[in-house]
Amino acid sequence: MKVGAITSRDNPLLVRLRKLNRDPNGYRKHGEVLIEGEHLCQAFAAAGTPRHALVSSEAWDEPVLRELASRAAAVAVVPAALLAEVSALESAPPLAFVIDWPGRGSLQPGRASIVLDRVQDPGNVGSILRSAAAFGFHQVVALAGSAALWSPKVVRAAMGAHVGLALVEVAAGESLAALDALEVPAIATSSHADAAIDTAELPSPCAWIVGHEGQGVAPELLARSRAVRIPQPGGQESLNVAVAAALCMYESTRRRSAS
Repeated sequence: MKVGAITSRDNPLLVRLRKLNRDPNGYRKHGEVLIEGEHLCQAFAAAGTPRHALVSSEAWDEPVLRELASRAAAVAVVPAALLAEVSALESAPPLAFVIDWPGRGSLQPGRASIVLDRVQDPGNVGSILRSAAAFGFHQVVALAGSAALWSPKVVRAAMGAHVGLALVEVAAGESLAALDALEVPAIATSSHADAAIDTAELPSPCAWIVGHEGQGVAPELLARSRAVRIPQPGGQESLNVAVAAALCMYESTRRRSAS
């Protein structure tokens, strides 16, 4: 582990990280992701060695944070004011990691998966990742038009769920090919479907497809899937997509456990 101090805002690492956090897709250009806060840093440190730790001068004097920062290959001790400039948070935490972006990922056939069709809100995407990790859907496939899986807002909303998930970002024009490559039955949510989730046949493993917050699942994907609806006796027109995804994955898990 190499430890050094950074005192200038023109330091190349800080300049790069400021650019990274201003662009939700910046990780694809720079090949790295900024992880902020003690909880997330603990999760990612358990999964591998971070490239850099950035720790405030005050936090470096705290044994717990010093030990956590020391798990990185290199540590930069940075004044809190400079650390705040690279943060995507309103109140910057005293510790951040820079990790390597693992890339767009490769589809793993035959796995229980959740497919995001143009789910655009980062908070929804992060919540879906958390539910996927909780319910054993260890592959998450983001089709083109979905919020960037490694953007700062998604990483924060997922609360460490990125660790342990196989995350795949599908390029534009490859959605149908990706669906075929999963090699498991695809089930799409639709409020217009005849079959209700509590009575429909749910193969295991399967790939649940959840769609755009306003438009739902695209017609071409629906045409390649079984469609089910989530009964809503309360009369609401639709559920939040993250809630719907959690219900779908839970029902699959419940059926699997019961059998």
